[in-house]
Amino acid sequence: MVEIERGLPRVRGSVKWFDPGKGFGFIVSESGGPDILLHVNALRNFGQSSVCDRAVVEVTVQQTQRGLQVVEVFDILPPEGEYSEEQLDSPMADIDVQALPLEPARVKWFDKVKGFGFANVFGRPEDVFIHMEALRRSGFADLQPGEAVGLRVTDGERGRMAVVIAPWETAVRKSA
Repeated sequence: MVEIERGLPRVRGSVKWFDPGKGFGFIVSESGGPDILLHVNALRNFGQSSVCDRAVVEVTVQQTQRGLQVVEVFDILPPEGEYSEEQLDSPMADIDVQALPLEPARVKWFDKVKGFGFANVFGRPEDVFIHMEALRRSGFADLQPGEAVGLRVTDGERGRMAVVIAPWETAVRKSA
């Protein structure tokens, strides 16, 4: 990994938009100012290939000839207050999500149009269902086949399903 320069300003803001197909998007700082370019490489160094709109991020930035650009991503939190009382009152609300272990997994496939996909947890034979809402709640916009992630998994009516998706590096740090 590239050594990051010390002393760069740290910024907290929200994702204005991010297009995984184009490989970039923009962040708006909490303190105002111009939009900040977020390139997919900065996300990949954090362990994600996408981020959902309105996710809260903490990053370092640098001034370039084209404007401000993210150098390093430190934290990504899902958008706040986007879920209805009905969603929060679902049977999943009874689960202590943080008590579930973070399991290392690899995305088998994910179809954003269909709104779901599957992953395989290392050392387990069955697929884990990933729904678009779990993805958004976790701060992701999309997943790529073969992408390494950490999953908090529970048993659903039709088998194992992810309730939280985390960047691979988070899963590695928490299991070490």
